[in-house]
Amino acid sequence: MAKIARALLSVSDKAGLLPLAQALHHAGVALISTGGTAKALREGGLPVTDLSAHTGFPEMMDGRVKTLHPKIHGGLLYIRGNAGHEAAAAAHDIPPIDLVVVNLYPFEQTIARPGVALHEAIENIDIGGPSMLRSAAKNHASVTVVVDPADYEEVARQVTATGDTTPAYRRRLAAKVFARTAAYDAAIANYLAQAFAEPGESKLPAILTLQEPKAQALRYGENPHQAAALYGRFHEYFKQWHGKELSYNNILDLTAAASLMGEFQGDRPTLAILKHTNPCGVGQGASLREAWDKAFATDKLAPFGGIIAVNQTLDLPCAEAIAEIFSEVIVAPAFAPDALAWLQKKKNLRLLTLLKDPRSAQPWEVRSVGVDSYLLQERDLHLALPADWKIVTRRQPTAAEMQAMQFGWRVVKHLKSNAILYAAADRTLGVGAGQMSRVDSSRIAVWKAGEAGLALPGSVVCSDAFFPFPDGLIAAAQAGATAAIQPGGSMRDAEVIAAADQANLAMAFTGMRHFRH
Repeated sequence: MAKIARALLSVSDKAGLLPLAQALHHAGVALISTGGTAKALREGGLPVTDLSAHTGFPEMMDGRVKTLHPKIHGGLLYIRGNAGHEAAAAAHDIPPIDLVVVNLYPFEQTIARPGVALHEAIENIDIGGPSMLRSAAKNHASVTVVVDPADYEEVARQVTATGDTTPAYRRRLAAKVFARTAAYDAAIANYLAQAFAEPGESKLPAILTLQEPKAQALRYGENPHQAAALYGRFHEYFKQWHGKELSYNNILDLTAAASLMGEFQGDRPTLAILKHTNPCGVGQGASLREAWDKAFATDKLAPFGGIIAVNQTLDLPCAEAIAEIFSEVIVAPAFAPDALAWLQKKKNLRLLTLLKDPRSAQPWEVRSVGVDSYLLQERDLHLALPADWKIVTRRQPTAAEMQAMQFGWRVVKHLKSNAILYAAADRTLGVGAGQMSRVDSSRIAVWKAGEAGLALPGSVVCSDAFFPFPDGLIAAAQAGATAAIQPGGSMRDAEVIAAADQANLAMAFTGMRHFRH
């Protein structure tokens, strides 16, 4: 078996590089490197040949031109054992390069920084790195190519043991390279499509490319007969501290819960209980325990097996109350040590902390429509503020009604359409969601409040989209609501406003609907 004789190392992220390079050196592999990587290897006590010495051509143009050279790509691409290729390599003094270690300029990390300048993003578009990776990956029958630092240890182990890597492992590494360069190019294309869009022109890409790493294998999907896996950077946003591995449905629910809590970031103690991505109870109080009591009181049946989210560090009094029922997942900014210890007594309860605000993620969301087609849209990160509302009725809302509308409007945004929510200033009272008729949602919300023993007189009714007819608003008034908040925009707005005036309701139009399908 041929042994690796020469390796080219050129990385922007140098974490873990030195142990790999030391293993290669001890195995008799000659090291070639560029700029900062060569400097790091020398500082680690390793002999290294500068790439410019290997090619006989200097790096130039601020490093833009260094690896794009026949002596590099010829050494990677020529087919070992092919007489014509061997002769060309000998004639042009092109020695083989048997191993390449490259990770790319940090383009994705650069554009993720708020306010990054376009020229800085463009300077972080790697040209030579992807070219070397693709050359090496194409010739994986003879060349080992490493793009992921997670593979350093296994490469070092194999080279130390045999002087080479196995053909099967080289194939795996080559496939990983093409996945990485595809994802890298997709990130560049998507960014530039937005950056170069003319004013008023759509910033949606002409070609939608999805290239995300597998983050976690899942036992199954929505149902046990469906295979599933999680992709992307989920673990940059959530850290699991306890419990079984997350399921497909858990992930849907807890991301919905975290998005809802984003509406209450920095607010007073707030707790939400969700089931099948719908909030079934949300409460606020002087403490999380008080917020729990209010949220749980909305519906004491639905929370069984639900998802609980809080906007502050979860303390022991609240943890003790939550532990009285079966929950699937709790997500919090942090857990007090005694609360964490208490909840960890429940082996099946999954406990997660939120590492980053989900609202800081990419502002686009993708959904498969099941016929080899996809929908791409901006995420619904907007929420009309009271200053943007228009009071359309003769009666102005009271201060208490305004407070209830502000609370309810943040919650109803996260309910499945058609959504109707009855709310007080600090709690949900009745929830109706996901119905074919808005009137049906209203009836369910009233029924739910009645089942929970919660009085609706004096409440505010919140609707995620306009009331198409006065009947929904009239039903809300008959249930006891004294104020309403809705987007407006119906052909029958005038009739709905007249019905509100007749019932002495105060009503606000937000001018923004929040359908969730």
